[in-house]
Amino acid sequence: MASNTSVGQKCPSKMKATSNGFFQGDNPLDYALPLAILQICLVVVLTRGLAVLLRPIRQPRVVAEIIGGILLGPSVLGRSKSYLEAIFPPKSLTVLDTLANLGLIFFLFLAGLEIDPKALRQTGKTALAIALAGIGLPFALGIGSSFLLRATISKGVNASAFLIFMGVALSITAFPVLARILAELKLLTTDVGRMAMSAAAVNDVAAWILLALAVALSGSNTSPVVSLWVFLSGCVFVICLALIVPPIFKWMARRCHEGEPVEEIYICATLAVVLAAGFVTDAIGIHAMFGAFVVGVLFPKEGPFAHALVEKVEDLVSGLFLPLYFVSSGLKTNIATIQGLQSWGLLALVIFTACFGKIIGTVVVSLCCKVPLRGALALGFLMNTKGLVELIVLNIGKDRKVLNDQTFAIMVLMALFTTFITTPVVMAVYKPARQKTDYKYRTIERKNSDAQLRILACFHSARNISSMINLFEASRGVAKREGLSVYALHLMELSERSSAILMVHKARKNGLPFWSKGRRSDSDHVVVAFEAFQQLSQVTVRSMTSISSMADMHEDICSTAESKRAAIIILPFHKHQRVDGSFETARTDFRWVNRRVLEHAPCSVGILVDRGLGGTTHVSASNVSYLITVLFFGGPDDCEALAYGARMAEHPGISLNIIRFVVEPETIGEISTINMQENAGIETKSSAEEFLSRFRNLQKDDSVRYEEKAVRNVTEIIAAIRGADRSNLFLVGRMPEGELALALRRRSECPELGAVGSLLIAPDFSVTASVLVIQQYNGYACPNLDRYMEEESPDKDSESS
Repeated sequence: MASNTSVGQKCPSKMKATSNGFFQGDNPLDYALPLAILQICLVVVLTRGLAVLLRPIRQPRVVAEIIGGILLGPSVLGRSKSYLEAIFPPKSLTVLDTLANLGLIFFLFLAGLEIDPKALRQTGKTALAIALAGIGLPFALGIGSSFLLRATISKGVNASAFLIFMGVALSITAFPVLARILAELKLLTTDVGRMAMSAAAVNDVAAWILLALAVALSGSNTSPVVSLWVFLSGCVFVICLALIVPPIFKWMARRCHEGEPVEEIYICATLAVVLAAGFVTDAIGIHAMFGAFVVGVLFPKEGPFAHALVEKVEDLVSGLFLPLYFVSSGLKTNIATIQGLQSWGLLALVIFTACFGKIIGTVVVSLCCKVPLRGALALGFLMNTKGLVELIVLNIGKDRKVLNDQTFAIMVLMALFTTFITTPVVMAVYKPARQKTDYKYRTIERKNSDAQLRILACFHSARNISSMINLFEASRGVAKREGLSVYALHLMELSERSSAILMVHKARKNGLPFWSKGRRSDSDHVVVAFEAFQQLSQVTVRSMTSISSMADMHEDICSTAESKRAAIIILPFHKHQRVDGSFETARTDFRWVNRRVLEHAPCSVGILVDRGLGGTTHVSASNVSYLITVLFFGGPDDCEALAYGARMAEHPGISLNIIRFVVEPETIGEISTINMQENAGIETKSSAEEFLSRFRNLQKDDSVRYEEKAVRNVTEIIAAIRGADRSNLFLVGRMPEGELALALRRRSECPELGAVGSLLIAPDFSVTASVLVIQQYNGYACPNLDRYMEEESPDKDSESS
């Protein structure tokens, strides 16, 4: 790639690879390797820091990377000549650009993996019309604006190449960036999201074809015959690649089986093919990234091979090498070249032209296709998203002398502006209405105990699957006429990684959260486990996957529970048990997800502290032998836990032990010295008696045992609980009520588990049973949780975990 003209015209001297160190008088910054390491570290720290700062306003990471590149370039920090000479000297730019383009080659291969040719062939007429309008009008306006630019600030450039580059730059829609924005805004499964994704995929392919034409026309040889040969050779190469490569990759994919590591030779062979394709396209006269992109498009998307390949490549490429491309672009961007009223007027004109062409063209066609006005406006701004592909076009134009410094800076700012406004504008103009589902059974406790129980069980990984399945087996209520229906929701974090976007495409096809139905993927061993359980029992299990950011994950959980009419949501505790019995935090973010679900859930909520309920495998119905203990103090949450326990007691392999704690009469005054004014609405003894009267009758069955423990203080409560240490599962309410519960609440260290739940998982407590902490739905936000969440921060949580 061409060197940045703003940092000097003198031919730079060569750099040696490594230094001998400070002690031998060498400055590491005068050598290629240590300087490249410093540049990479600086770029990564700055771009990731900016991404964190821009996250609250939901900006994609590409915006932070573009801004970071501009900040490191001559526009801001580069105004200091000593800084440029020390960190980005001209002699280092060749190494920097080589690493950046190497990362770009592999990233474009991953971008090609995100595009499914089969989906392109199935694009609907509406999406195709929107794509054509989103390309045609901006391309025409780009050509029109190019005449004005050539007459003012771009005199003497190659006319035909400049026209094409301007047209392509204004007509591009960044497909990967758009996919992340739609997923972030939860619009993937709306009509607008589906049309935007389909239209953007068509737009992306068309843009690459136009860019190949522009590159062919922008060669140093002005003969049209040479440009024609370059373009035709590129077409022949793509055809040959389409005939030769897919069968080879499919043969490799068939030899990669689920649950087995992909052989290293297949990974190396694929990466070698990517590099070889890049070499061929570069030799033809088209950029090396074209070959890598085509290989990615032709690569088979199904099976474990593609996912294994993405996981091995994406973090190194997108985390370290790709940000260098943004810096390489930023070093060529000098905003100071935009001087005077004319230049700023041309910037405004280019931004207006880009937005007008994309937005108006898309809106008009959308309205003609009977898309509502707000949806049409949202489509227009979504299709106006720019990103990495835009920078690639501009950098190729800059390197081939088609764009000068001033035009390049104007176009980079245009790309940054159009991408930056997309998310806030779409959020303002398009808010899909969420229909609230009105359903009757939002709790386990109900008058009609024979009604079907619907459970939404959430999990982050395969760690809790066995315990979850054993819990389903215990919950199926064998005497119930309508049985049990379980919705198993796999919670996945939305990220900038290509593997997450591959999951996004599945969500786009099947809905978010999407059903694992129809043709199932052999790679989902979790789905296989649930299917096996469904066949062995009479429980209906449906597997789904939700992809969202940690900040919004609770919204997916709550909306799914409402749409599926769940009576209870079961969440995994954010800590998992080590071999020595202690707990370690998986991710503090999951704790905050659980808290938000407790606050906003449309039904009851249970948090499962898994200590291996039933072992590490599914226990069949005939082999189930559990002792389940309900600790009852009083209050709605304890009643819900007791109702759940009563349902479990119907299973022939389960024994239920109900322990009700009461205060000894002579110590009532001692315990009730707690301030009762802060706890209005505490359940009285008579109301607890009324509820428990139904369960005393269950003692006629040998599987149910009811006992009352009269205690005088917290120490006796703890001793009584220790006496039930043979239990396999404890069922407790999150917010028990009564004088005893208030005394325990002072010991609560984990607000989402409540006082009793926190006691049962305390390090100094000898109980080793699993714990299910239940909060009953009461029609409003859960009590006291907001106060705890204000008092504790994530930093504090992480320190205490």
